[in-house]
Amino acid sequence: MFDSVVLKIQPVSIEADNEIQMLQWLKGKIPVPNIIEHTIENECSYILMTKCEGIMSCDQKYMSNPVKQVELLAESLHKLWSIPTEDCPCSWSLDKRLRHAEDNVISGNVSIEDAQPDTFGQNGFKNPEELLNWLIVNKPEETAVISHGDFCLPNIFLNNKGLTGLIDLGRSGTADRWQDIALVYRSLSNNYNGVYDGKKYPGFKDEMLFDALGIKPDWELIHYYILLDELF
Repeated sequence: MFDSVVLKIQPVSIEADNEIQMLQWLKGKIPVPNIIEHTIENECSYILMTKCEGIMSCDQKYMSNPVKQVELLAESLHKLWSIPTEDCPCSWSLDKRLRHAEDNVISGNVSIEDAQPDTFGQNGFKNPEELLNWLIVNKPEETAVISHGDFCLPNIFLNNKGLTGLIDLGRSGTADRWQDIALVYRSLSNNYNGVYDGKKYPGFKDEMLFDALGIKPDWELIHYYILLDELF
């Protein structure tokens, strides 16, 4: 264990390369870890980087104060989306994301057991192939912003003043803002309902997130992007 640095080891992949590019490009634009050293050996990518200041947004400190938590998350998203998209080295358009989803389905890398309730089974899709086909047929229009790509509570570090770090940027780049909104909504709902550790927290209501973001919820788009993430 190190106090100030972390070593991330992952298989060589498009997402691993994407993370390196976005960590470098986002430096100075929004709080992200600094890369100290990066190397590839034996088909593994090794990234030695600084640790983020602050604490995860799913820490009990924030789970016990949903008003402050959601306010800081919304501020973080607006900061991310305010970054100009010009010269961004990575794109995660729906066409690209759907191609990767198809690769995951074909290679059998989709876990039905980890999916949201009712995504698959009697009240949902028969299998990942059927879900993929539905996503292709129902692909919505997009408006590109800088997107985290996996804006879930463990990937966002905060202190009481605001955002202190974003991690796990393998699917970050240009994408529609509802990609981030859908996944942070799902993450908040699951964390408050005790999906991950069985501990439920009171106080969070759906409208809190959308009020903090200053937008009306588009439940069709939220549903679409949550379903799309089931294939990753």
